[in-house]
Amino acid sequence: MTTDARDLAYATSQIVADLEPELIDVRRDLHAHPEPSWQELRTCDVVAARLEKAGIAVQGLPRSGLVAEVGDPDAGPVVALRADLDALPLVDETTDPWRSTVDGVAHACGHDVHTASLLGAGLALAEHHRASPLPGRVRLLFQPAEEVMPGGALDLIAAGVLEDVTSIFALHCDPSIDAGTIGLREGPITAATDSVTVRLRGKGGHTSRPHLTQDLTFALAKLVTDVPGALSRRLDPRAGASLVWGRIGAGSAANVIPAYGEVAGTLRVLDIRAWAQAQQIVDEVVRAVVAPYGVSAEVEHVRGVPPVVNEPWAAGHLAAAAGQMVGVGSLVGTEQSLGGEDFAWYLESVPGAMARLGTRTPGGPTFDLHQGNLRVDDASVPVGSKLLAQVALQALVS
Repeated sequence: MTTDARDLAYATSQIVADLEPELIDVRRDLHAHPEPSWQELRTCDVVAARLEKAGIAVQGLPRSGLVAEVGDPDAGPVVALRADLDALPLVDETTDPWRSTVDGVAHACGHDVHTASLLGAGLALAEHHRASPLPGRVRLLFQPAEEVMPGGALDLIAAGVLEDVTSIFALHCDPSIDAGTIGLREGPITAATDSVTVRLRGKGGHTSRPHLTQDLTFALAKLVTDVPGALSRRLDPRAGASLVWGRIGAGSAANVIPAYGEVAGTLRVLDIRAWAQAQQIVDEVVRAVVAPYGVSAEVEHVRGVPPVVNEPWAAGHLAAAAGQMVGVGSLVGTEQSLGGEDFAWYLESVPGAMARLGTRTPGGPTFDLHQGNLRVDDASVPVGSKLLAQVALQALVS
């Protein structure tokens, strides 16, 4: 790193340090007021107000979400930074003063951290630009609806947010590693993810006469247990396919065989080639498993997102930024997960990378994402801001 680059990194650190108390307050405010997918209106208002106060022009999107840009309008290249805004339909089980005030909605995936981190990065970049014009533009994407398939990223792409963009970067909270560390890998870092719902219908009846019915409950049980196993024999086992059911329902009385039942879950696949085959195979296997019981099956298979594949050049910039902004030893290796992320859709068009932002308090308990008891260390917010700001600056001059 040159002396100028060191000076730039130092300046970024100082700017974010000054912003840190405010950014933590923003994160806690967003956490206390979570909004589900496509309804992130208050969240957008909070972010837009702060960006506009700093002189950054903001554009709202038709349904939800914001786009803002730092730098001279005609300058190039353009680097994009993305954060997601939405919360999950879960109960916040924490006891923090900033716990969710919205019944049944919680930031249990850390999107409040992502949003506050990107806000801080944008404010820091604007300060840099006032001191000395950026050699290009940084586009800030505050994206709605990451938690629903196939994801709000597609709406932003359709709105033209990737026009002139040469690279794109993002962070995702990782509560399995400490605040102050960054998880990174080249190549695939997440999995392809689909939603699968199966609805069974048949002739119900009394449990004393199952032979006169189409025993839908029994068929549903066989479907739940047999279909995931059968997939392991129809798809290449190296593809890492995993079908896990999260919801099941049938019947209302112990002595009644119901005429309708439903099961829903997610299919996750590490290999994109196997993902292309998965929908047809799931449909075939479901119908084969329930056929002996005479019930009819309706399979609703919603294609979700492809894997996030980190481009080596972009991952290298994130690694360098982590070393400069967080410190030597802050970077840790990470494995490809079976989680899905609609950031993958941006990478279909432009190169980029996603890093994992450590949120665990050092020495504290390890939580899991998508759980109501998730707690994050607020120290992760300025770390995310510094990393995003610095990787954008690096990408502009590379």
